[in-house]
Amino acid sequence: MHAASDQGLVPFITQREGEEAAPDNLLIHQHAAGPRLYYGDEDRRDRPLRGILWARCGFNPVDERQMPTGVPQWKLMHPYRQMLTMQALHCQVCARPARTPLGFIFLTGPRDEDPTRAEIFTNQPPVCARHARAAAALCPHLEKNPMVFLARSAPLYGVHGTLYGLNTQAQVHVVAQPDHALPFAHPNLPTLLASQLIRRLSSFRILDMNELLQHLADHPAQGPARDPAAHR
Repeated sequence: MHAASDQGLVPFITQREGEEAAPDNLLIHQHAAGPRLYYGDEDRRDRPLRGILWARCGFNPVDERQMPTGVPQWKLMHPYRQMLTMQALHCQVCARPARTPLGFIFLTGPRDEDPTRAEIFTNQPPVCARHARAAAALCPHLEKNPMVFLARSAPLYGVHGTLYGLNTQAQVHVVAQPDHALPFAHPNLPTLLASQLIRRLSSFRILDMNELLQHLADHPAQGPARDPAAHR
């Protein structure tokens, strides 16, 4: 396992300098079912999930490990890499399958969530057993003391992003930036530019990092990790 002090370890989902948002070239077309947001030069990669339009962002070259290069922007998640890892339930650090013998490990800041809630909505992809400690140390938001959700069930829920509309001059403009996720059935999704994929945790245990590491030591993985997304 990489030591938490290894300055070369940067999570796969972290946006890098040079990976800038693409220039806006958004259009809204009216259809019988209502308005719908498009890119002026859209292709199939712009709607990677359930027909939802995804925020564009540049991609830096990758290294010999197929990991992004460039100076990390620690407070930013790359919208496409966040979507890929969350959709596949892959580790946000190494981009490999994140399933552990105990379930999926999701980390949040120590004060981000109410531990008494029956459901938790998260934009943070899971972490694998190998990189749980490193993820907690690398992310400033986790304060090296994350709240750990050990989940058996984490179905996809919806997306977070920016809602667009037309102003009085028929120009595309931002209408709202919701501070919560919109579920997949929400009527406003056709005019949303998504930037994060959200999962719902509904069957989980809450641990601290020391408890998690002890449980993982007591239940080591057997054999190569299986890709949990293969049948999703």
